[in-house]
Amino acid sequence: MSKTVVVLGGAYAGLHIVHALLKKNDKNVKVILVTKNSHLYWNMASVRAIIPGQFTDKDLFKPLADSLKRYPAESYELVIGSAEGADFDAKSVRITTAAGDRTIAYDQLVLATGSRTPSDDVPWKAHGSYEEAVALLQSTTDKVKAATHIVVAGSGPTGVEVAGELGYEFGKTKEIILISASDKLVNGDISAPAAANELKKLNVAIKYGAGVETTRPSAADPSKTEVVLKGGEVITTDLYLPTMGLVPNSEYVPAKYLTEKRLVDVDDFFRVQGTTNVWAAGDLVCKPRAGFMIAQKQAAGVAKNVELALADKEPLPVKGLPVDILGMAVGRGRGAGRLNSFRLPSIMVWLAKGRNMGMPMMAGYLDGTVA
Repeated sequence: MSKTVVVLGGAYAGLHIVHALLKKNDKNVKVILVTKNSHLYWNMASVRAIIPGQFTDKDLFKPLADSLKRYPAESYELVIGSAEGADFDAKSVRITTAAGDRTIAYDQLVLATGSRTPSDDVPWKAHGSYEEAVALLQSTTDKVKAATHIVVAGSGPTGVEVAGELGYEFGKTKEIILISASDKLVNGDISAPAAANELKKLNVAIKYGAGVETTRPSAADPSKTEVVLKGGEVITTDLYLPTMGLVPNSEYVPAKYLTEKRLVDVDDFFRVQGTTNVWAAGDLVCKPRAGFMIAQKQAAGVAKNVELALADKEPLPVKGLPVDILGMAVGRGRGAGRLNSFRLPSIMVWLAKGRNMGMPMMAGYLDGTVA
């Protein structure tokens, strides 16, 4: 009897899982990929893409249809739409597409819808369709080019990378301020001093202990933004780029399967707690944390467990990374990071990430060799 696997989300984790299942060439299994974005968005490079002339849209966005056409047409379906509801008891998901609503039944379901930024005005994540993502990225690039004063809020890895890219390109011609709510970057990670030192070299001013309370248009000039800090200080800027926080794309998941932070609650097999045939991977899950390489390992484990479930076999615990690694590109020439408790030399982070923002890996995601 033919079985259906539905994968919700076509980014790093979801596409990895789809490729892994389709490569098995099981004629009794059909894989349905549901995604808002018709293209794979290499958002790891989004922090550099806001710098004019660094990447084209064709560099960063690749059609998922082209990625999947190597497989027999009857073995998969690509649905451009968004999940609006899921009934894990009835084994079905409700999808909204341009042609209308559709309910899809499944035998195995994978949740890989990832996360989004709290603000829909920044391009670090794809919030909606391909067209919307491209337009937002271009709009942000235009604003960066026109601005003479830029405030980057949030001193996590994304904030450090955004500030670093801006400093590398414009540190001598534009005023760039990085706002950190704490007294150290990256929440006090051991890589924080190195990151701060690299940003200083790029003429990025860092304002510590100054979380953002709110923002508002300037009364004197509505084209500018007033950034109100928690201590009451107001900074008027041409461009405000927030990088704080992630919001899980979990609205379609019944509340009882979510944690207090709206993340999907999974067991050691990355099966959704309280289910037998629903799995999850990537930024959407409750453990251990969001991260590109972490999602990759999770996707490999979930793909294997879906394969085992289809064969009526017991799942295996999903293994995480053997080491805890953090790497931040700080401009196009340097980097900062660590491997466990060992600080990595700038040149190592640059070679691994900063040199090309992982772009060479994109081909492997598209042709399935990563899976």
